[in-house]
Formats: sequence, C-alpha cells, structure tokens
Amino acid sequence: MPQADPITITCAPCCWGVDDVKNPHLPPWETVLDQAAQAGFGGLELGPYGYMPLDAARIGQALAARGLSLVVGTIFDDLVSPANRDNLLHQTDEICALVTALPKPASHPGQRFPAPYLTVMDRGHDERDYAAGHSGRAPCLDRAAWAGMIDNIRAIAVRAGEYGVRAVIHPHAGGYIEFADELEQLAHDLPADLAGLCLDTGHMAYSGMDPAETLRAYWDRVDIDPAVYDQVMAEHIRFFDACARGVMCPIGRGNIDYPAIRRLLSELGYGGFITIEQERDPRNTGSILDDLTASRRFLRDSGF
Repeated sequence: MPQADPITITCAPCCWGVDDVKNPHLPPWETVLDQAAQAGFGGLELGPYGYMPLDAARIGQALAARGLSLVVGTIFDDLVSPANRDNLLHQTDEICALVTALPKPASHPGQRFPAPYLTVMDRGHDERDYAAGHSGRAPCLDRAAWAGMIDNIRAIAVRAGEYGVRAVIHPHAGGYIEFADELEQLAHDLPADLAGLCLDTGHMAYSGMDPAETLRAYWDRVDIDPAVYDQVMAEHIRFFDACARGVMCPIGRGNIDYPAIRRLLSELGYGGFITIEQERDPRNTGSILDDLTASRRFLRDSGF
C-alpha cells in the first residue's frame, strides 16, 4: 500500500446537535471548543451561520487557547430560491472575512487546495426532508429550478474565491443535492476549478450510495447504524429526526468500511483534512465526549 499521507481529523458543531441556530437546546460554543480539544481533534468547522461569533479576535483567542484551528466555514441554507441570493452572499462575505482573518491551518502533502474552505449545503425544504434517503419518492427540481440553484452556488463560489477561499459542495441528506444522479449533474454543471466536493460517508450511505465507490468516482473533485437506518427508512421522518434516534452512530459501530476508505485515500494520495459530522439531537448531550473520543480512537487505529 502506498505511504499514507498526513491527515488531520477535525469535527463539526453538528456533533453536539448544532444544526439550527434557533434551537433553544444548543450548547455554548465554548463547550464545543473545549470538548473538541479534549477528544483530540486538530480543528473544527465553524458550524451554521449565527452560532459562533463572527469576531476574529475573540474566536482566534479561543481557538489558540485550545490548540485548535478553524478549517472550514459553513453555509447551510436554502440554495434553491433565487430570492435567497442576497442572504447567501451576505453569509459568504461574513464567513470568508472571518476564516481568512484567523491563522491559516497547516497544509499537508497531497492537499490540492489550502484551507480554510467554505462548505455549502442545501436545506430548508420539507418535501425533501421527509423523503431523505428515498431516491424513488423524493421530489426533484425541474430544469429551471435546478439551474437557479446552480446559479446561486456559482455566485457563492465566485464570491468565496475573491477571498481566496475554496467553496466545496456537500450533498446533504434531505436537501436537493442528495442522490447519485443529483451529484452527477452537479459535477457536470459546476467546473472543478470553481468548486470542489465535500463528500460525507454517512450521508452517502444514508442516500443509497457506496462511499468508497463514490469517492473514487469523484476523486478529481476532491457512520451510520444499520439497525436504526432500517427503522427510519420505513417511516415518514425528517433526516434530523432520524439523527435524534441515533442513525448517525460513532464511527466504527456502523456499517461503513473505514479501513477500506483509508486504503483508498492512501492509494489516491490524499493528504489534508477529514471532518467528523455525527449529527444528533442537542438534548442528547450525555455521551458526546465519549462518542467523539471513540470515533477519533477508531480512526486512529484504522490508520487515519
């Protein structure tokens, strides 16, 4: 097997249930930083717009005190509506201004683009959320609506590029970019020099894709509990409600072959960052640190 390239394992506030900033049960952002450091992560994602303060001095001091770096900013919003363009670009400006004002994360051999990045995800559509994981029954955008979404994403990527930030599109369960055909169309419609892909092993499995095969297929652009998965697939349920039931379990306890993912990354010469996103209900806080520590330990034992 080829020499493994350096990889830094990071995490995201969604591991603490931070997905909707209006949720009254979210933990303080300082708690997220404290526990990310305690669990042995090298950095983290910013989380949804409005969760962490957009104050570079304040965030920078908090990160430095814990030995962490901010690797990626996050837009998790309605990418479909043309009327949301100004809001999306406002978020892009504020997030990119913040992440580029902080100390730059270290680069790794095999890393194509330097951090920080901007992860872009679609959300906010009930008709898709209740069909998450069900490609056969999920409503799809017509040609005009899809083109409008691509225009929104293109505008975000162009604006992020003005800050020197690489936009990466994250197909997300319950959004309008989720399934294999949508990922294929997205890769066709957005040139690689404009935006990359951020592929989530858990979301790919949830949506019926093979993570290793999909990573290989889209390489140039770049854990899930099977018992609970079978239960939630038989119900009319939102994706994040399924997460509250525990469908996204600690890495190593689910049905994804992470040693195979490690072998593939080594074969293809990947070096850079991998972010753990283990979505949960923020009221289920008792096992967060233990779960994240177990996930980090399993990845370390698997060669990450």
